[in-house]
Amino acid sequence: MVRQVAFSSDKNSRRRITVFDTTLRDGEQTPGVSFTPSDKIEIAHQLSDIGVHIIEAGFPASSADEYSTVKAIAAENLDVIICGLARSVKQDVDRCIDAGVDMVHVFIPTSEVQRIHTIRKSHEEVVAITGDIVRYARDHADKVLFSAMDATRTGIPELIEVYTAAVEAGATAINVPDTVGVATPTFMQAMIGALRPKIPVTIDVHCHNDFGMATANTISAVEAGADQVQVTVNGIGERAGNADLACTVMVIESIFGCNTGIKTERLVETSRMISRFSGIMVPPTYPVTGEFAFSHESGIHSQGVIENSSTFEPGIMTPEMVGHRRRLKLGKHVGRHAVREMLSQVHISPDDAQMDEIISRIKQISSKGKKVTEHDLYEIAETVTGMSTGGRYVELVDIAIMTGNHMIPTATVRARVNGVEEVCCRTGNGAVDAAIKALIGTVPKPATLKEFHISAISEGSDAIGHVTLVVEDEKGRVFDAAASGDDVVLASTEAMINAINMVYRNGRNNH
Repeated sequence: MVRQVAFSSDKNSRRRITVFDTTLRDGEQTPGVSFTPSDKIEIAHQLSDIGVHIIEAGFPASSADEYSTVKAIAAENLDVIICGLARSVKQDVDRCIDAGVDMVHVFIPTSEVQRIHTIRKSHEEVVAITGDIVRYARDHADKVLFSAMDATRTGIPELIEVYTAAVEAGATAINVPDTVGVATPTFMQAMIGALRPKIPVTIDVHCHNDFGMATANTISAVEAGADQVQVTVNGIGERAGNADLACTVMVIESIFGCNTGIKTERLVETSRMISRFSGIMVPPTYPVTGEFAFSHESGIHSQGVIENSSTFEPGIMTPEMVGHRRRLKLGKHVGRHAVREMLSQVHISPDDAQMDEIISRIKQISSKGKKVTEHDLYEIAETVTGMSTGGRYVELVDIAIMTGNHMIPTATVRARVNGVEEVCCRTGNGAVDAAIKALIGTVPKPATLKEFHISAISEGSDAIGHVTLVVEDEKGRVFDAAASGDDVVLASTEAMINAINMVYRNGRNNH
């Protein structure tokens, strides 16, 4: 039984938990991740648009480029508080102020191991520095957030002294960082429970994921009285990352019944943007935003969600709530209900014996390690039943690719579309990108390419490449298709043709 912390169903009267996003600062500290200034501005707009309360735009004192980027973001006049990070030195605070941020986030190490080995200060010195730097920052900014770095390895009495000094000096919020991810949910709940009666300002938490507990620790802090959560999109960040924005928000909204102000229906869209800019893909099994988060292969599960989605989904969180789609997947565990449901969409109605044969063939293909797509299903069903799903709406006639190290990749596609030959030429970031864009240009109602993957299924320079992709039609329905070949451009084109044919086949059969 799911335990819920119930609040009023009226969104305006529910407990408010604000979201502080640090994708542009801590998220960019992910090894190998470097956002360009234009990337950062686009990300900042996206975060503002979905309802994030505070964006930590960066660490202005760290470099001239970082300073100019934070300043550019602050100048965008977004409907969000822009925050800059500063060490407990006046020059760092000055750089934040000069960059035009709305909030200065100052920090100082407080745990014994950090004090001794990073700043070589006593606890008493840290308390004194805290008061001085917060007072200085508050003299120059209306909003000051103070962080006791490595708070979860600092004694609670010492922590209360430091936070009290910060609040008395004018801090408008304090942050409790689990800097090396060693807290547990029960520990975090106890720590916030001890701090809450002593701290009269906003309590914020920043949890790292070294033991996989960042989101759980963040949620426990909220249960104990924290008012604000620090998160990153897709949980990226130093080492193993931070608490994930989507997972944290959906627990707070759906299970706790609190109000974060986040437009949750745009979470998947935001996740994919950060994957694109960071180069770090979300695993398909990742909660909330992963490709398989609302996908079902097991026969029992598929039967259940066809009848009532709450049987094998949380119910309090639907795919539509986060901008996702429910999908029935084909594989060795597939059942009759899922296959019959998918075939009914293209008006193929196999009898029981034919259904047994279709399922048997699907399981045979899957047992060899091959992904079975909807295109494969339709081909198998047509063969077994003799029923046609309407033929191929698009057929490739010819494709020509021009590419090189000193020219823009260009593709020209000739295709027969509903019996009429069409020609389209497009440029792209590479040969595959140009080919797919040219192919899409030949059809009047193109599908939108949502996901694209290439994997080698043999060895050597002439390896066979297997292309899988997912497209979405104008009604928001998603279809997956695949193709293989020793030429990845042709395999990609064939997979896209298979997908487009499914879009038109389903559209025609559902009119």
